[in-house]
Amino acid sequence: MMGFDTGALLPLDKALQGMLEQLSCRCETEQLPLPQALDRILAEEISSPLSVPPFDNAAMDGYAVRLADLAAGAPLPVAGKAFAGQPYEGEWPAGHCIRIMTGAPVPAGTEAVVMQEETQEGGNGITFLTTPFLGQNIRRRGEDMAQGSRVLASGLRLSPRELPLLASLGIATVTVRRPLKVAIFSTGDELKPLGTPLAHGDIYDSNRYGVKAMLTRMGIACLDLGIIPDDPAALRAAFIQADREADALITTGGVSVGEADFTKQLLEELGEIGFWKLAIKPGKPFAFGRLPNAWFFGLPGNPVSAMVTFDQLVQPALAKLAGHHFARPLPLQAMAAEPLKKAPGRLDFQRGILSLGPNGLEVRSTGSQDSGVFSSLSRANCYIVLEQARGKVAAPYGATQAYGAGRGACCCKRAPDAG
Repeated sequence: MMGFDTGALLPLDKALQGMLEQLSCRCETEQLPLPQALDRILAEEISSPLSVPPFDNAAMDGYAVRLADLAAGAPLPVAGKAFAGQPYEGEWPAGHCIRIMTGAPVPAGTEAVVMQEETQEGGNGITFLTTPFLGQNIRRRGEDMAQGSRVLASGLRLSPRELPLLASLGIATVTVRRPLKVAIFSTGDELKPLGTPLAHGDIYDSNRYGVKAMLTRMGIACLDLGIIPDDPAALRAAFIQADREADALITTGGVSVGEADFTKQLLEELGEIGFWKLAIKPGKPFAFGRLPNAWFFGLPGNPVSAMVTFDQLVQPALAKLAGHHFARPLPLQAMAAEPLKKAPGRLDFQRGILSLGPNGLEVRSTGSQDSGVFSSLSRANCYIVLEQARGKVAAPYGATQAYGAGRGACCCKRAPDAG
C-alpha cells in the first residue's frame, strides 16, 4: 500500500511530500565527453584535481617588485618581461623591477605587482607613483579553488556555466545520469490532432504539447503515444507499452469522475493508486500511482489544471526520478493591486501578472480563472497562490508572496479578507 489517506481531498504539501518519499532515482550512470554533457545530470561529486590558479600570477598589467627596492624612491630599471605562457626565468638583480602581464606567473621573490597606470616610464627606469602593499595585485595559487576541494555536487544539471569550469580543471569526461524516459498520451474521443478539421463537439489536443515541452526543457526523453481513444483495450495497450518502455507515464484527461473515464479503473487493475483528489484549484482531479515498472501521473484534462499540477507536483517528482536536485522557486512578497475572488476550501493557484509598482512589487489577475481558459496562463508571469482556508482578497490590503514556477508564481500570504 502507498499509504495515502484517500478519504478526503489531499492537501498539496502532503501529496508532494508523500510522493517524494516513495520516489528514488531510476537512472543509471554513463561516462560522457565534456562537450556532450550539456544539460545532463551529474552523477558524482566533482573535486578539483588541481589548484586554481595553479601558480601565483599577476592580476594586472604592470611591474613585479620587491618592496625593499622601492624604499629609496628611485626609478627602477627593468630586468626582463613576463607574459602569460612565457614566465620570466632570468636573474632579478636588486634594485630592478620586472615588466609583467596579467595572468603571467610572478617571478620568485615578487612581493607586489604595481599596475602600469600607477607608474611612469623614464630614461632611468620606472618611477612608482604609489607605495604598494604586500601581495597587491597577486592572485595566489589555489585562491579560487584548492586542490581536492569540492567543485560541483552530484545531482546538478550541467549548464553552460559549469562546462568551462570543468574544462579549466582539465576534466575531459564526466559521469552523468542517463536521461529519464517518460511516456505521455492524451485521452478522450473529443480530442483531435492538429491539422484536422473539427466536428461539432471536438477540440484540439493541446495538453500533450505543453507537457512534452516541459519534459524537453527538463532534459527528459519523451515517448509520445499520441491520442488514445476512450476505449479500454486501447488504453490497456498504451499502459502496458509505457510500463515496458518508460520510467514514468503521464496522461492528460481520464482521471475525473465520468462514465467514459477508464484511466483510474485501469490503473487500479494493473498497478496501484496512491491518491486521485487534491485540495487545490485548479487541479483537483490529479492521480498518482504506480504500474509494475513505471510511476504514473494522471493530469486533469482542463489545460490550466494540467499545467498547474505539472508545475507543482510532476516537475519535482520527475526531478527526483532523474537524480536531479530540484530547487523550488523563490517566494517574493507583493501587494494585491486588485480584489481577488476566492472561496475557502482549496489551495488556489490563480494566474497573475507580477510587476513593480510605486510601492514595490504588486500582482493582479490575468482575468477569468476558469480552468479551461488557457489564455489566462499564457498571459501570466506568476501564480497567485491563496491559502486553503482563506476567502477573497481585498485590495490593496492583500500582502502577497510571489514565487516562480514555470513562468513564475505569486503566493498570497494571510491578509484581511473582503467582507
